[in-house]
Amino acid sequence: MSVPLTTEALDAAIAAESFTGVLTIDEGDTRTLERCEGFAHRALGVRNTPSTRISAASGSKGFTALVIMRLVEDGMLGLADPVRPLLRDDLPLIDDRVSVEHLLTHTSGIGDYLDEEGDGEIDDYIFSLPLHLLAETEGFLPALDGFPQKFPPGERFSYCNGGYVVLALLAERVSGRGFHDLVHTEICDRAGLTGSAFLRSDDLPGDAALGYLEGEGDRTNVLHLPVRGNGDGGMYFTADDLHRFWNALLDGRIVAPDTLAEMTRPRLDVPSEHKRYGMGLWLGRRNSSLILEGYDAGASFRSTHIPETRTTVTVLGNSSEGAWPVIYALADAMDGTVRGRFPDEN
Repeated sequence: MSVPLTTEALDAAIAAESFTGVLTIDEGDTRTLERCEGFAHRALGVRNTPSTRISAASGSKGFTALVIMRLVEDGMLGLADPVRPLLRDDLPLIDDRVSVEHLLTHTSGIGDYLDEEGDGEIDDYIFSLPLHLLAETEGFLPALDGFPQKFPPGERFSYCNGGYVVLALLAERVSGRGFHDLVHTEICDRAGLTGSAFLRSDDLPGDAALGYLEGEGDRTNVLHLPVRGNGDGGMYFTADDLHRFWNALLDGRIVAPDTLAEMTRPRLDVPSEHKRYGMGLWLGRRNSSLILEGYDAGASFRSTHIPETRTTVTVLGNSSEGAWPVIYALADAMDGTVRGRFPDEN
């Protein structure tokens, strides 16, 4: 596959929102495009490089889904299982009929601590409790509590961040292991991902990028997000690791082929998002593309994989808005096959 995107068009997209991050296209074993723009640390003048680790925001929801499916394969969970027995007395406003599958497909109807159907701004301060308490899964319980059920389970699609933190909690309670450890051993180790991890924002290594609120200036997202990501997002990736991940997933090294088929079976057509949804993965609306994406204060991300050609198109941005013009330019060049769900995309 070749992407018919001129250098001038790509430069214009990069300049549109001052893209800062890493853009790669990998076709099989060959990298056909690589651009590194901006700074991982602006104040110190540390530039982004191909090996920079950048937060993918909600892009790691697919990893949460894979952890759940690994537990399903091991017989520890069932997709139809109600979540109430594992929640016990926690989160009492979650309907007793909500199942694991409802959470995976964003059809649970549970109230969300970050309601994407509301009118909030990306740089809002959404947490009322100290962010340093949001380092482990159980610590999120106060943030998830108190939100009434929005609609009966299974009625419709409603993107739900809190539901994926609940999935991480279920994974911990059924396995007796921490969620971050499960992601490391059940996905990263199996796929050979050496640069991907849930990093603490107050303890970032030198090869990790800060997340910037704007295209210019030094303000970061450290006061906007949990100190460590969890089931709904916040994992750091390198572009190399994302191509490795997609290949490992398709090669059956993370979950069995029939499990992957179940995850990528289109469950819902989401016209407003210009895509379909499986379980933990967005799907091309008119093709077989597999998509991870994320948008948060200081993070703008999409990685699209085209199975037929083993092509991965990844845009990892370490600012709130910078990646979207680049993502849209690539989508247009690919006949709209990876168009998505974020602002100003028609």
